Amino acid sequence: MFEIKNISDVDLTENPVIAQMSQYNHEELLFCNDNDTGLKAIIAVHNTVLGPALGGTRIWAYNNEMEALNDVLRLSRGMTYKNSLAGLNLGGGKAVIIGDSRQIKSEALMRRFGKFVNSLGGNYITAEDVGISPADMVYVNMETNHVVGLPGKSGDPSPVTARGVYVGMKACAKEQFGTDSLAGRKIAVQGVGHVGEYLVESLTKEGAEVFITDVYEPTLKRVSETYGAKVVGLNEIYDLDVDIYAPCALGATVNDETLSRLKCSIIAGAANNQLKVEAIHGQAVMDRGIIYAPDFALNAGGVINCYSEVAGLSPEWALRKADDIYSTISTIVRRSKEEQIPTYQIANRMAEERIEKVGKVKLPR
Repeated sequence: MFEIKNISDVDLTENPVIAQMSQYNHEELLFCNDNDTGLKAIIAVHNTVLGPALGGTRIWAYNNEMEALNDVLRLSRGMTYKNSLAGLNLGGGKAVIIGDSRQIKSEALMRRFGKFVNSLGGNYITAEDVGISPADMVYVNMETNHVVGLPGKSGDPSPVTARGVYVGMKACAKEQFGTDSLAGRKIAVQGVGHVGEYLVESLTKEGAEVFITDVYEPTLKRVSETYGAKVVGLNEIYDLDVDIYAPCALGATVNDETLSRLKCSIIAGAANNQLKVEAIHGQAVMDRGIIYAPDFALNAGGVINCYSEVAGLSPEWALRKADDIYSTISTIVRRSKEEQIPTYQIANRMAEERIEKVGKVKLPR
């Protein structure tokens, strides 16, 4: 176990890992390795001003460790903003486990990961993300109580995440088209895993024409047959003439190459870090007249669901809270138009304002 907490005495020019940590202003990084179980993981705690850092664990076959590090740093920072903007008393954190989830997962690996989570003493609360199921969290829970999304409790957060994306998408439609009805709208959903499938279900029920793609053919086929969505190729998704592009897989799909191909009026999906470079592509999206729903504002339903478990609130509360994403997205889009500032900047500012204000609160001694 290799842990980084204090960077004040470190030469950043000689340590690229610490330099990245400093760039995003992280509080803590924990590098985890266990040869017996095959576990290789990184836990990132970005900010705990509002409360303990909560964010899911992702299993992904990264090309190398630096790619995994960059992902966990960006994701954990996004969780800080997401939790703040959603009005939750939580900080931001994230964990990644390196490997193919269909090959490396085991009881021993997940329990060993649970021990690492427990070593942080409650500073980080984990949950499921890409490649993780509620059943996997049961194994983690055998070694730590700092885990949510367990069966019989708040459970799978995917339906609540999808609910927030769906209502936020409707809010974008209201601002762009004058009505929040999605009936008859053409919508491209990239990635039909847990969240993507629930989103497709809601969209097709409302009468939208839905196009789908995914790297996993069996899931793609089943979702298509179940909901009547049209399957398109992984690369073809960017060239469709649609009203809404919904990235629901991994991030950075809004970039120089794809922006020249996208033919949509709205980008609104469940994926994290959709803009490859915020400062460049956030502005480019706005310049093209496309409404971009900032991902951490739109996909907050999952963490809202997890917070309901932490705070002892009901599933009904979580769904009602997820519906508030409609008004949050509306506020962001309207302020963006009024101030001529990209939506991601407005959302960042709103999240930072809450962190700053709450950070000044002093409890009586």
